[in-house]
Amino acid sequence: MEAPGTRTPAYETLLVEERTDRVVVVLNRPRARNAISARMIRELHQVCELLERTPKLLLLTGYGGVFAGGADIAELLDRGRDEALQGINSRLFERVRRLPMPTVAAVDGWALGGGAELAYACDVRIAGPDAVFGNPEPGLGILAAAGACRLLPRLVGESVAKQMLLAGRRLDAPAALACGLVTEIVPAAELTERAHGVLDRMARSSATALRLTKLVVDSPGGHPAVDDLAQAVLFEGADKRERMTRFLEKSAEREDRV
Repeated sequence: MEAPGTRTPAYETLLVEERTDRVVVVLNRPRARNAISARMIRELHQVCELLERTPKLLLLTGYGGVFAGGADIAELLDRGRDEALQGINSRLFERVRRLPMPTVAAVDGWALGGGAELAYACDVRIAGPDAVFGNPEPGLGILAAAGACRLLPRLVGESVAKQMLLAGRRLDAPAALACGLVTEIVPAAELTERAHGVLDRMARSSATALRLTKLVVDSPGGHPAVDDLAQAVLFEGADKRERMTRFLEKSAEREDRV
């Protein structure tokens, strides 16, 4: 396990730790159940700028046994048509989704509304035993317009997505696992460590291969030519030659010992 890095003090709603190969972000508004405020949105944009400038893995989690209880309702109450058309939350979450390197959300406790949509924007989700995902926006007279309507059908299927978006169904950790929304459920005390374990496995892979794989997977519609072009770039890279050479050398050593 890599040693902890340095914490960045320039945030009010986040705890940000920069490491050699990853950035760890903790949503930190415990008195508001880590509700996503305008300030948090701006600070998460800062994190995205950092990760776009220097691509690294991202671990995203929440402080105090809650991921994010939703958007800040007091702020939403004051937003009107013009603010909706600005896509204040949706533009951030789409930026998170398009980060160049893989992202992991470690979710325990509530992940509701905008908090759920932020988790959906990540590539991989791991759940604690008390994790609950839900999109109760229609009960507040709005819709889940920051990614859930597009992403949930892909993540859990159209039927479950409609149950959540239209009928107010919430997925607890076992249901989220059964639907494929999360990869596993681990005890809360082990959640961050397990998420780092996933990132450790990713970090052992080629960073360029991870970036191009994510681009191919996220390409709208997909096309074999996209796969071929990405593979062509990787085939010409020194990283591929070095990694395959090491693999063959180790295989030869094992055969010699038999």
